[in-house]
Amino acid sequence: MTKPVLHFINNQFLASIDEGVFDTLNPSNNAVITQVASGTSPDVDRAVKAARAAFDEGPWPKMTPDERRKVLRRIGDLIIKHADAIAEAEIADTGIPASQIKKGAIPRAADNFYFFADYAVSLTGELYQAPNSFMNYSLHRPVGVAGLITPWNTPFMLETWKVAPCLASGNTCVLKPAEWSPLSAQKLAEIILEADLPPGVFNIVNGFGEMAGAPLVAHPEVQLISFTGETTTGMDIIRNGAATLKRYSMELGGKSPNIIFPDADLDRALDGTIFQIFSLNGERCTAGSRLILHESIHDQFVERLAELVKRIRVGDPVDAATEVGPLIHPDHWNRVRGYMDVAREERATILVGGDRPSDLPNGNFFAPTLITNVRNEMRIAQEEIFGPVLVVIPFKDEAEALRLANDVKYGLAAYLWTNDLTRAHRVAQKIESGMVWVNSHNVRDLRTPFGGSKFSGIGREGGHFSFEFYTEVSTIHVALGQHHIPKMGA
Repeated sequence: MTKPVLHFINNQFLASIDEGVFDTLNPSNNAVITQVASGTSPDVDRAVKAARAAFDEGPWPKMTPDERRKVLRRIGDLIIKHADAIAEAEIADTGIPASQIKKGAIPRAADNFYFFADYAVSLTGELYQAPNSFMNYSLHRPVGVAGLITPWNTPFMLETWKVAPCLASGNTCVLKPAEWSPLSAQKLAEIILEADLPPGVFNIVNGFGEMAGAPLVAHPEVQLISFTGETTTGMDIIRNGAATLKRYSMELGGKSPNIIFPDADLDRALDGTIFQIFSLNGERCTAGSRLILHESIHDQFVERLAELVKRIRVGDPVDAATEVGPLIHPDHWNRVRGYMDVAREERATILVGGDRPSDLPNGNFFAPTLITNVRNEMRIAQEEIFGPVLVVIPFKDEAEALRLANDVKYGLAAYLWTNDLTRAHRVAQKIESGMVWVNSHNVRDLRTPFGGSKFSGIGREGGHFSFEFYTEVSTIHVALGQHHIPKMGA
């Protein structure tokens, strides 16, 4: 068993005030990795007070963007320096294959700090000239204390996606990691301590949503809540924080369409389809989980798809050759497995997979699954399964493809494959989602807005959109002369 995971408050690692703990499991075998401090309202209050004091009295908000930039870039450097230790913790805690953590998630986490540190230096306001009368200008200032609530899929990368712009803006924060994957947040705390960030600027309270997340959201001294996770939890968070008028950024669930027209480069579309649903063990918010496939290529494409899905290597996530590892937790395995019963009840066909691989009797392994004979109104086509499960829905023409793509409550991402330039733009602009990739899987540009529409979220982060969330915009009006002031009470 590794050392216990503690809260990180005011640059100190602390046990819970009531000494409560819970176990975190290795999803490959469900053995206990270690015990984690289980936070409650007093722990949250202690962390928020530390963050509040650091904001009101400490040096961090008063530093210039360039001074903060140097510290944040140092954190990025330390992530690279400690990449192996972070990856080891992340793989053990989440079951995500080593190749996808080491080549993708960890370098991206460092990039988050580099990017937002540099971007903050170039952040400017606007000048509204009124010659000989007024000079009106706007500026950005930090808001205060942010509550950052992160999910259990690629936790380290998603934690840095929130922490980096939050700190670059001059705020302080309390991070509440997902209870199923707390290990890598501990690594981030160790790195921030090594980077010599002032006490109280960055804090962590571990624990469950009801016991630690809810008090963080309701706390009157927290002004910002950035949440990534399940849609119904997002609804609860908004209700919970309403009394204190929190500012929210919500990146919620998805059931993203992946539309393939017959004129597409089908080899590339095939690779993109497989990667976008089966990488990260299928546990990704932007997964292209609904394959909307033109009927003229349906049979041939599905045949090729099925052969490749059968050959995906499922196994030990530490093995560099593994392509799909175990699901995060036994409860989640049961949830994904439950949708196979739903599929059968709805008379869909589980063409590949649908259960535990026979050679992996232990842990939370679930075979990459392909389901055909699906209608868009089925639950398996409407509800987020969040596992390595792809459903295939045929379409006749462009109008039907658009109707199918939009006929879902979610609107996070979409994927579109066609070599017809005008169709690509026409369809992309009519899809009801926050992001559309044309002839590509999810390739992120950190300058662009990231977020969803409908039940997939509120707000956008990335580039200047992150700073719009993490800063308050103030407008300064300076009179340049003796303009007329109406007299009253004369």
